[in-house]
Amino acid sequence: MKEMTIAQLLEKYPFVTEFFQQNRLNITGFEQLTFADYLQQLDEDELEEKAIELQKLPEELALYIEQMTAFLGLNEDSGVHSLTILPGKDKNAVPEKFTKLTIFPSQVVAIVGPTGSGKSRLLADIEWAAQNDTPTGRSILINDALPDAKWRYSPNNKLVAQLSQNMNFVIDLSVKEFLQLHAQSRMAENIKEISGKILAAANRLAGEPFSADTPVTSLSGGQSRALMIADTAILSASPIVLIDEIENAGIDRRKALEVLLSQDKIVLMATHDPLLALMADRRIVIRNGGIHAVLETTQEEKALLQKMNSLDTIMQSARRELREGKTLHTKDFLSDFRL
Repeated sequence: MKEMTIAQLLEKYPFVTEFFQQNRLNITGFEQLTFADYLQQLDEDELEEKAIELQKLPEELALYIEQMTAFLGLNEDSGVHSLTILPGKDKNAVPEKFTKLTIFPSQVVAIVGPTGSGKSRLLADIEWAAQNDTPTGRSILINDALPDAKWRYSPNNKLVAQLSQNMNFVIDLSVKEFLQLHAQSRMAENIKEISGKILAAANRLAGEPFSADTPVTSLSGGQSRALMIADTAILSASPIVLIDEIENAGIDRRKALEVLLSQDKIVLMATHDPLLALMADRRIVIRNGGIHAVLETTQEEKALLQKMNSLDTIMQSARRELREGKTLHTKDFLSDFRL
């Protein structure tokens, strides 16, 4: 970093502009100098006026960059390349019957089980990087090693972004303002471009499109969920995403998964929908608070999924026509049911 010019610092760490402004440093015209060389060319009066200590200020800049990159989740070595769940026990202290479960980016794992079976507890164990210190006794490894303390205690390095069933906005902003505000908080380089990308992705998921000028409080449940899925996929620093019952969101489920996977997220999906469960690479079966089984999606199930998707397409078509006030006719659907 010491050898980088000011121009290189600005390109790699755009937020350092704030550091220069806070210290009343006018760097215009000196971008090709290193920060240390820039300080050396200041005269004594200017150093005294701005209370600049030549030895300390470069150290303060380095610390500022370190803290900001940590806050924004931009550290080059901070990525999650794998997530491993080590077994614990169920509510009756019966050991879970698997050795370990490792999940990689761009993989989908479904979580299935009755209501109250313990799906939320599994998510909590992952979110807090449990180390045999929760009721289940499970442990979580990140990149096949004990997790860094930041995953457990830092509010700025959340492992999991959760998308719940009920998602309503109370903030008085337009969609455009909301996206730009979030992009600014993440120090995005091209706020307009990334906001437009999120909006376009959200509209591909939503049943009813919406514009950048739409107040977020006016969005339907499905539109809100579509916006947050796109925002989480494209802008969120959380490497793991949990979606709770996406089938109830009123959005295109398959496209939602495609958006998340295109950004190298690890996706955990709690669902009661057989279509979504079979779309996953694997499914975790929860029973009595414990992981009862970890099942691979078989080739037979994948073939069955194709037929079930055809049935789902029929249902989606019927739903659209009913919403448009049309009358359904047997002849229009008869051939579709001959699968």
